[in-house]
Amino acid sequence: MSLIADRNPPLRSSLVLRRKRALPKTPTALGRTFTTITLGLPAVIAFALLWEIAPRAGWINALFFPPLSQVLAVLWEMIVSGQLADHIGISLERAAIGFLLACVTAVPLGFLMGRYSLFEKASDFLVQTLRNTSQFALLPVFILVLGIGEASKIAITFYAAVFFLLINTIVGVKSVDPLLVKAARSMGTSDWDLFKKVIFPSAIPSIVAGARLGVKTSLFSVIAAEMLAAQSGIGYLIQHSSLMLETDRMYAGILTLTIIGLLLNYLLVAGERRATRWRGSAESGPN
Repeated sequence: MSLIADRNPPLRSSLVLRRKRALPKTPTALGRTFTTITLGLPAVIAFALLWEIAPRAGWINALFFPPLSQVLAVLWEMIVSGQLADHIGISLERAAIGFLLACVTAVPLGFLMGRYSLFEKASDFLVQTLRNTSQFALLPVFILVLGIGEASKIAITFYAAVFFLLINTIVGVKSVDPLLVKAARSMGTSDWDLFKKVIFPSAIPSIVAGARLGVKTSLFSVIAAEMLAAQSGIGYLIQHSSLMLETDRMYAGILTLTIIGLLLNYLLVAGERRATRWRGSAESGPN
């Protein structure tokens, strides 16, 4: 019996090692992104060819829809002159300030509403009322109250992002495992340590998901504000070019906004995966 007992552990360990070697490797986030781009590239190329051919063949009026090569030539001219960088910087600065203010406001408020039910009941009706009022409907109000300067544009980006962050923070706090909270309480953990070591780490994935939505909404909202009342920014570039019938510059601005949106999306997806990586490893357990 002792000989059998001594031989079993090496046998089990060798089986475990073989099983580990047989398991396929999980692709990295960079690998998944590269695969997605590679598989989607033919469709993008086909769309670009159609964009180039349709105006030149007379299928579409070239005055209102110029060929892609003409748009890219104008885009390159604006890049070389530095004009495009100025507009991009101004728009991103406005969106970033509004988004950071939303983070500072929404995350602490979300923790309070998610943790203390009485506070949530007292403030939920107001939050739901404001959340269901479109930021675009309030854009004229912001301009009338705050003027056509930077304050109104930052305010609209703040309003657009704050509720995504707030709701996701509340959901993240409420999804914390009650057993973890009870275990921490049984060991005499203070409220601050409970927040720092249990609640906040557990809520991070939900907060990051809300931030991903909030960043994109902030950018789109500031573009809309710039179209209505601004003298700079990507939104102003698109709107002013449209009014002047400079459609090649207009499409160059739209293409720039599309590229910025794609880059932000992939960066935020990578950040979300990094923030939730620990959850996947915890659920899979020790190998």
